[in-house]
Amino acid sequence: MMADIGGFATERLRSVVERIERLEEEKAALAADIREVYSEAKGAGFDAAVVRQVVRLRKMDNAERRQREELLDLYKRVLDL
Repeated sequence: MMADIGGFATERLRSVVERIERLEEEKAALAADIREVYSEAKGAGFDAAVVRQVVRLRKMDNAERRQREELLDLYKRVLDL
């Protein structure tokens, strides 16, 4: 329970909650923008799933990407893919 229900602590909590709400709204708007860009990519003839995979790969550093690719290659060999 807060020490000051009617004072600063209440206003601070309200401020935090409102900031989170605004950020959630911005996140939703950004997610809609990202979906639109993927849709544009698909309309231009690109495979959206592959574009998503490329975006994920670009977020990784070279060592992590190499490690994942090696592991994927290993799994594919094991499964005769």
